[in-house]
Amino acid sequence: MNIEEKINAAIKSAMLARNAGRLDALRAIKSAILLLKTSSEGLSEESAAKAMQKEVKKRRETAEIYKQQNRNDLSDVELFQANVIEEYLPQQIGESELRTSIEILIAELGATSPADMGKVMGAASKKYAGQADGKMVSSIVKELLSKN
Repeated sequence: MNIEEKINAAIKSAMLARNAGRLDALRAIKSAILLLKTSSEGLSEESAAKAMQKEVKKRRETAEIYKQQNRNDLSDVELFQANVIEEYLPQQIGESELRTSIEILIAELGATSPADMGKVMGAASKKYAGQADGKMVSSIVKELLSKN
């Protein structure tokens, strides 16, 4: 069962359960998937994961803005939707595991200084797409290359 079929089945069950909050989040995923299907990139598990990660990030940033404006009611809705979307993301890599993996990647690429950051980030972005937050990858790469 691919991601689109999973989402459609989840939408159906959310409708039957009359769970409006979950239904809104699932419809957002379906919308992102439909946009991918019609784009030049096409729909793949990797592109769907990227799109869902983008949706989660968008909702978390919006929730933070709502919190700053003391609108916890709206913030809670955004965080709930982000959590629902995260259920359909691939398992995220932990920071320690990611750090070890990036150290290996740096050694394979022969990167030795912060000047090699672009080369390492390009490879890391492809390797960890949908499995790790880009900010976390970037900070770990920067830290490891600064040590060398």
